[in-house]
Amino acid sequence: MLVQHVMGNKPVNAIWSVTQDNTVFEALELMAEKNIGAVLVLEDNELIGIFSERDYARKVILQGRGSRDTLIRDVMTSRVITVETDEKIEECMQIMSDKHIRHLPVNRDGQLVGIISINDIVSAIIHEQKEHINTLESYISGSPYS
Repeated sequence: MLVQHVMGNKPVNAIWSVTQDNTVFEALELMAEKNIGAVLVLEDNELIGIFSERDYARKVILQGRGSRDTLIRDVMTSRVITVETDEKIEECMQIMSDKHIRHLPVNRDGQLVGIISINDIVSAIIHEQKEHINTLESYISGSPYS
């Protein structure tokens, strides 16, 4: 299965973003409103960073900073790992595991088109396994394929 299939199965495939001049509080409000664990940081439609719940915990809370007066530029992760839509999800899982990250921005031909999370990948794998099981059960029972 490829990243493009995972993205096609997402109920919402929007790019929620902030700028580096937004405050952490503004980013957290967006994350809470959209029920997401990370936002992309864009400048002139170019990806320059990502801000996640982990960044908030480690770079704001644990360092005693205030979310209303801390700018995203000061706490975002600026070395963002991205994947292409034709990447295999097994490779994405390996990247996420190796780098200890939960979100991967997705490009198509170098252009940002979305983001996938570890939850998106797990859900896609579960769905794919259920389809395989149904197919095998139909084959074993002699029922026509559905």
